[in-house]
Amino acid sequence: MTAQAPVEAPPAPPCRPRRRGGPAGLVVAVGYLLASFGLYRGLWAAPGTGYLRDSGRDQALFEWFFAVHADALAHGKLILFSALQNHPDGVNLMGNTSMPGLAVPLAPLTWLCGPTATWAVVLTFGLAGTALCWYLLFARHLVGSRWAAAVGGGFCAFAPPVVSHAFAHPNFTATFLLPLIIDQLVRLTRAPDRRATLRHGMLVGLLVAWQVLIGEEPLLILATGLGVYGLAWAFVRPATLRSALRPLATGLGVGAAVAVTLVGYPLWVQFTGPASYRSLRHGPAGNDLSTFTALPRQSLGGHLLHPGQAVPNPTEQNAYFGWALLVLAVAAALWLWSLVPARLAAITAMAGLVMSAGNPVFLRGQALPVPGPWLLLDRLPLYESMLEARLTFFVVPAIGMLLALGTDRALAADPGRVRTGNPGGVPAVATGARRGVWFAGLAVALLPVLPTPFSVVPRPATPELFTSGEWRELVRPGRSVVPAPPPDALDAVPLSWQVDAGLAFPIAEGYFVGPDGPARTGMYGARRRPTSQLLADAARSGSVPTVGPAQRASALADLRAWRADLVVLAPRPNDAAVRITLDELIGPGQERGGVVVWDVRGLTG
Repeated sequence: MTAQAPVEAPPAPPCRPRRRGGPAGLVVAVGYLLASFGLYRGLWAAPGTGYLRDSGRDQALFEWFFAVHADALAHGKLILFSALQNHPDGVNLMGNTSMPGLAVPLAPLTWLCGPTATWAVVLTFGLAGTALCWYLLFARHLVGSRWAAAVGGGFCAFAPPVVSHAFAHPNFTATFLLPLIIDQLVRLTRAPDRRATLRHGMLVGLLVAWQVLIGEEPLLILATGLGVYGLAWAFVRPATLRSALRPLATGLGVGAAVAVTLVGYPLWVQFTGPASYRSLRHGPAGNDLSTFTALPRQSLGGHLLHPGQAVPNPTEQNAYFGWALLVLAVAAALWLWSLVPARLAAITAMAGLVMSAGNPVFLRGQALPVPGPWLLLDRLPLYESMLEARLTFFVVPAIGMLLALGTDRALAADPGRVRTGNPGGVPAVATGARRGVWFAGLAVALLPVLPTPFSVVPRPATPELFTSGEWRELVRPGRSVVPAPPPDALDAVPLSWQVDAGLAFPIAEGYFVGPDGPARTGMYGARRRPTSQLLADAARSGSVPTVGPAQRASALADLRAWRADLVVLAPRPNDAAVRITLDELIGPGQERGGVVVWDVRGLTG
């Protein structure tokens, strides 16, 4: 979603790149890094013990992913599947957000400092790196002012939808490769010869392959946004698009060949390998129209105007731009309409907002009798597994373009000068009054959505049974531990037990995405076995269920299916009901290492 040359001439060969380093570039990079550290300061202040409050179960899950990849690499392996969860059926790591593209390069950090340190580094530097790469893209291809590029780049990384995911989804915040991919695509459209076309095409393929191993959904969203941008380009400047099609098509063909060569096998494992699934159905998941103008909870305005605001899922506030920001974006689009990049950005942003509303369209929780455009995409491969609300992730850089272009024009003091970085070729006129109005509007729009530091709470302590290694006396190699109840999408604490014990034992069930039933439709966690469901009901209700011969027979069959040696009940709400249930199912447990354990080796053989 970048600017292109005007229609009056075909894309010119790229000029010598302007230097973007120096003091200004350094100040921008340091500013982004300090802003990111400010958000995660609580996590850095409590290394190993801090837990992002609103991350739910995801911090434990991503730390588990980082630990699993690092452990495999320590044994000389690169893995795409693991039986450490959901034993013995296992988990398809490519079908989950395991991020091997970062987990593997950062394995030495995980070995030395643990997966929590890797989690903090990926979140903090991923967010700052994303801002920096958008800044470099805008500075090279969109605007002439580095400060204007800094405004646009900062918005792309710290906009409300991105900050919402920054609690728990590093695959959506460490997206620094996406602007680099766009940079190479722009260079493709301006490639002066076949050699340059092949070079940039290969770089596109390399970057896409790496992005696949970091996060596939952001890449799909980027491709969707670029498709919308391309359609707008064809409408606004068809001649320019035609002149760019040949090098673009050639380069994309080369890039596709490179990417398939590098990640073809991992993708084959993801879609056809063990524990693979066909699609992940979510039901309607669009943005309620009222959320576009609301303020996010994790923002300065949200804290001041709506203290204690309750949201169903703080990691999925995919809109929440606020009235002021949307008004400024519309005003900027009208003001800059003579610039081709502004027109394309405005069209792309509007299309993305409409698409993200999903189907059906909701307003304040009530479905409207209006079909949404998501109806056309919902059943397509890959899109059927996407949360349509996340399509605002291509709206964010489109608005970032408008903010950068507006700031660039406001800063241009010479009425007769055509800015070098302004592909629209229109003189950038700015008066003192116009500059003041723009920056006042920028402050009014951005201050309310300015993110505030994330809350950090102490993480649950791992029982002494696992930290001391005492569990080794009770679990044979290759046999599993069964937490009571087994972990799921609502409780992933036992994943940390595994990590703290050196991933030396597998566990039953878990928190992951895997297949369900003969149709192999994706679901979160494993389908609970009878004993697992019995224990989950006891933990939820605090009541002891009826236990008879049928339940005891199911318990024995389930323990054998899990290849279990040990059942563990850690302190938790309603643990008395869970303990009585287990006592009646498999006999009395004993307290050991801060937990209650049931040695079932004699039952499972």
